[in-house]
Amino acid sequence: MHGEGMPRDGADDSPSQRDSVATRAALRRRQLGLSQEELAQRAGMSVAYLRQLEGLREDFDPAALMRIAAALGMPYEELLRGRDDAPPGGGPAATHPVLMRLSEAECWERLGTHGIGRVALSADAGPVLFPVNFLVDARTVVYRTDPEGAAAATAGERVAFETDHLDEQLSTGWSVLVTGAAEHVTDPEAVRALAARPGAEPWAGGVRTLWVRVVPGQVSGRVIRTRG
Repeated sequence: MHGEGMPRDGADDSPSQRDSVATRAALRRRQLGLSQEELAQRAGMSVAYLRQLEGLREDFDPAALMRIAAALGMPYEELLRGRDDAPPGGGPAATHPVLMRLSEAECWERLGTHGIGRVALSADAGPVLFPVNFLVDARTVVYRTDPEGAAAATAGERVAFETDHLDEQLSTGWSVLVTGAAEHVTDPEAVRALAARPGAEPWAGGVRTLWVRVVPGQVSGRVIRTRG
C-alpha cells in the first residue's frame, strides 16, 4: 500500500543508497528462501508495491518499509542503511534501533481512542489509500466519510487501515495495521453516540454522513525501540 505524501527518511537518497536497500532486501529474501509473493503476504501488501519499495523508485512510506524489515527478520535501520560494525578497540556498543512486533493489546493501546490514519481500498489499478480521522469503538475502527466519496467502502468489502507515529530524529516509532471487512453503521442511536465523541468531526469537512466500521480480521503492529 502506498502512503501518499509520506516524508522521505533522513537517509541519503543517492542512487547508490537506493541500490543498496534493494540489494539488502533481495539478498535477505533469497537467504530466507522467500519469493516476492511470499514476502508481500508476510508484510501485508501487494507484490507490485513490494517491488516499488524494494527499489525505492519514488517517495516511500517508512511504515511499509518497517513491515518489510519485520517480515525479513532484520532491524529497520539495517535494511535502510546496512549494518554498523562495532567500534574498534572493544569499546561500548553503539545504541541502535531494533524493530519488534507488537502484541494485539499493544496495538490497541497505540491506536488509543481516536486519531488520524489511512484506509486502503481496492481499485482497478491496485490498492488506493485515503487519509481519514478515526475512532476506536469496541475493538473496531470507525471513520466518517461522504457516501459518494472515494473512501466510502461498500458493506462487506475487504479493507485495511494503518496508522503510525515515527520520530526520525530519535529513530523510533510504531506502525499498526488492521485488516478486515467494512460495515456501515446505520443504527440511529449508534450514529448519535459516535458523532458526540471527541475527534468524530471529519477534518476534511463536506457531507460526511456515512459511518464505516472496519471489523478486524487481523491486527498487527511493529515498533522501533532503541537498544544498546
